[in-house]
Amino acid sequence: MQVPKIDYELLRENSVWGRYVINDTIAAYLENSGSLYKVETIGKSVEKRPIQMITLGNGQSKILMWSQMHGNESTTTKAVLDFINWVRSSSKFAGKIQERCTIKIIPMLNPDGAVSYTRANANKIDLNRDAQERTQPESKVLRKVFDSFKPDYAFNLHDQRTIFNVGQTPKPATVSFLAPAHDEIRSVSDSRKVSMQLIVTMNHCLQQLIPGQVGRFDDSFNSNCVGDCFQMLGTPTILFEAGHFPDDYERERTRECIFWALSKAIEVITVGRISEYDAKDYFSIPENNKLFFDVLVKNVHVLSSLYDPRSSIGMLYEEVLKDGAVSFELQIAEIGMLDTFFGHKTYDCTVMPDFLFLKEGNNPITKLIC
Repeated sequence: MQVPKIDYELLRENSVWGRYVINDTIAAYLENSGSLYKVETIGKSVEKRPIQMITLGNGQSKILMWSQMHGNESTTTKAVLDFINWVRSSSKFAGKIQERCTIKIIPMLNPDGAVSYTRANANKIDLNRDAQERTQPESKVLRKVFDSFKPDYAFNLHDQRTIFNVGQTPKPATVSFLAPAHDEIRSVSDSRKVSMQLIVTMNHCLQQLIPGQVGRFDDSFNSNCVGDCFQMLGTPTILFEAGHFPDDYERERTRECIFWALSKAIEVITVGRISEYDAKDYFSIPENNKLFFDVLVKNVHVLSSLYDPRSSIGMLYEEVLKDGAVSFELQIAEIGMLDTFFGHKTYDCTVMPDFLFLKEGNNPITKLIC
């Protein structure tokens, strides 16, 4: 089956942009669905905000996706709206997807955390560590959908921090994947093999767009994580992690990458070609590492006896919600001999004298000179 060329810019949902995405942000989009797809409220959050679900198609292959399980991880929410625009388009292949697949999408599982721009829900519980006990209403909503829908594939959509690089390279992990383990020894079950095969096909696609910027997330087993739990139940589950693209702190370029990954996975499911991909190639994707700072200043003379006189300073942005928008505030994360680390922005004081002064109270040191 011929898959038509996709013009992403025509599919991007321009009504939703940036890092702060809440129920109100996507309300107009969902309300304007008409007969193109079904939108329903499937439950309420701790603070009684609606949790909504979109259903596309009525085919035999069943896919469940959920985003913003962590409220401050909004990139994949934007990407799923772009993806919906593709599936509901007038192309013949979009019609084939709807004919062969039923796709249920929960765009915002944690609307309270989204409003406060926090990882946890209103009870300060990480929903991705609540898979077994299901103490929270949001966790119960997701499991109820899972049990009733009985998906053939589950896509767990997240963001990851700017600290992640690919392997030992200076490449940011713009997108990372994980085929969650289903047991302590991380064996390859039938469902995990399918997860790996789908990741391989998405990696092939993304290497054309972001070569060297796809990583493999840590697969340590934790039965309290939703992905591991669903894998234990025999459903091929994939963790998506939307990471950093250079100079893209609003994560609009990363959003596009997630769109391409989703569209490729659904394409392969639709045409029934998963078996053509070798699960062993999953292990050729380099593991993530944590070797990035947002700003790395090398060869700084530190006016403090606590540190080597020619140290480096690694700084990270703290994401702070202010007046309904996310502000990026630079904070010192580490001082020392950081020779093995990388910076999304790097400055070398040996060639940039008098580069940096730090205000009092920002760290145990009060002044730096190059």
